[in-house]
Amino acid sequence: MKIAVLYGGTSGEREVSLSTGKGIIKALKNKGHDVIAIDFSPEKIKDILELKVDLVFLGLHGRFGEDGKIQGLLDMLNLPYVGSGVLSSALAMDKAKSKQIFSLNGLQTANSKTFDVTGLFNMSDIVEDIKKHFPTPFVIKPNQEGSTLGLTIVKNEGQIEKAVQTAAHSDSTILVEDYVQGREVTVPVIGQKGKETPLPVIEIIPKNDYYDFDSKYKPGGSEHIVPAKLPDNLTDRLKQEAVKAHQLLGCEVYSRVDFIINEKGEPVILEVNTLPGMTPTSLFPDSAKEIGWSYDDLIEKFVELSQLDK
Repeated sequence: MKIAVLYGGTSGEREVSLSTGKGIIKALKNKGHDVIAIDFSPEKIKDILELKVDLVFLGLHGRFGEDGKIQGLLDMLNLPYVGSGVLSSALAMDKAKSKQIFSLNGLQTANSKTFDVTGLFNMSDIVEDIKKHFPTPFVIKPNQEGSTLGLTIVKNEGQIEKAVQTAAHSDSTILVEDYVQGREVTVPVIGQKGKETPLPVIEIIPKNDYYDFDSKYKPGGSEHIVPAKLPDNLTDRLKQEAVKAHQLLGCEVYSRVDFIINEKGEPVILEVNTLPGMTPTSLFPDSAKEIGWSYDDLIEKFVELSQLDK
């Protein structure tokens, strides 16, 4: 097949996307595909308009890659692509909207509230509102951003204003939510629509206080335990809830669903990643390796599933 790989992008996750893209390109070539590599940015729309390929493989993360915008363009051009469509991508990227969907459908989420920080917003009103509704510790983060960029765990009220400014730098809407103490786990999901399968649960043990950008992407930043050492009933529940979350948002082909297991031993869903990191050492390939799938085989499975779903 002739496959275009879009990677790089312009979001804060560009460096990760470059690594993801390189891994995907190499795997596709190893499987005998004819690959066109495009380090994408909005200024290169012309490259997309002129594409003549059988499939587009999205190795992008964050804005203009994971939020549904590039998917909408590809749909208009009638170019099939790997992964979720416009609506599910946009919903997964919007943490507040996806949390509402999860909560309404019986999945446990952290208590949260959004604040509009467009234009000349009133910082003192926002700070006072946050103080009123959220005892420390709590989390302030951009509503639409990946890789924990712009996120602050607020441990005392003196940090609130700076945390709001940090999150507002990345998005016009910020999300404030209770900090859930517990074990961080993630569940990859793969499969044809309606027939999705969860892969082994991974526990993430970050070297820092939480699973931040450095823990995710710097060598030795975190330890991945695959499969996670959890009771069978909890493992089953995590897998069921991961598939449910994937389906509730209408995701396609693959996703990765992140949870915190709280102090009561209950899973609290954090988010669904429609284009999770896909470097050869990322979480999804680590889980696939546990059931005997090589990185190259995993990438090929995504291609095969995309032909079935699109």
